Amino acid sequence: MSERAGRRVGIKEVAAAAGVSWKTVSNVVNDTGRVGEATRERVEAVIAELGYRPNLAGRQLRRGRTNTLALAVPWVHAPYFSVLAHEVIDAGSARGYRVLIEETRSSRDIELEVARGFDVQAIDGIIFSPLELAPAEIDAVRGTVPLVLLGERADPDQSRERRTDHVSIDNVSAAAQVTTHLLETGRRRLAFLGAEPRGAGRTGAQRVQGFLDAHAAAGLDVDERWVLQVAQFSRPAGAAAVESVLPRIDQIDGLVCANDELALGALHALRLNGVRVPADLAVTGWDNIEDGRFSNPSLTTVAPDLRAIAETAVDRIITQLADPAVEPVDALVPHRLLARESSRS
Repeated sequence: MSERAGRRVGIKEVAAAAGVSWKTVSNVVNDTGRVGEATRERVEAVIAELGYRPNLAGRQLRRGRTNTLALAVPWVHAPYFSVLAHEVIDAGSARGYRVLIEETRSSRDIELEVARGFDVQAIDGIIFSPLELAPAEIDAVRGTVPLVLLGERADPDQSRERRTDHVSIDNVSAAAQVTTHLLETGRRRLAFLGAEPRGAGRTGAQRVQGFLDAHAAAGLDVDERWVLQVAQFSRPAGAAAVESVLPRIDQIDGLVCANDELALGALHALRLNGVRVPADLAVTGWDNIEDGRFSNPSLTTVAPDLRAIAETAVDRIITQLADPAVEPVDALVPHRLLARESSRS
């Protein structure tokens, strides 16, 4: 139906004005069935005159597709997730899909709604970056809506049969790479900022593992007192963690942070307290958010290929739509280490 002189125009009104059945109007609109040329021209003229527009959403639902995807992320204001959303929107648009954004706010209840498919029929698939739900929990509650998981929420039980696609970078390898970078600059007393107190499968745990692996490969021990926990990956949390260890900050010469926001908070606290970066202490981050390029000093970081993440996720949704029985995959996408001023010798 459409607006006309303050009221909505429906298909039956078009049919009456054109002197045909509503089915004939439907055939003209959808280019289906057999309609004579003269009849088609008459119906099209009435459609133009009355300003009728078909209900696209209803037509798509009847065909079993809406060409709409949902992207569920913890926080839309977080720089990493805002850029990720931009890339998913671009990847979806290039493939004929619109993308709606849902902010879960790290709520377990909202994440459960997402995993269950929102209990609606208005979307073709969901791209989901969970914080609270483990992969096994998502597999247990997910519905039939095509679903792809993003991020570094690992599954501790590698033998479990999985039901859901997952797209990420190799977090353990990337953490080992950035740690090795600091070791190769001659630093030997490193700390890790970003361990998480809950769950072996969480992002921080994987990055801690890479940190430990790099030390083991270099024949070095890690002082567990310098594996620093945070409640969230934020600038205030990074600053607070550094403030808490300032009395012993001279015991370390490098700080590997689990994301750029933690690192930027750490840089702020270090600068306020007269600790020079990188002369006294090198600092690295993760995610390659834009602020890190313009911080002083500029921030060394792990840069996930967000475009590849987005394109792979959208393509996996399309694959599931074409074949609902397709086997799920764990897709790894590239990352780069961007060495900047904050870690230079």
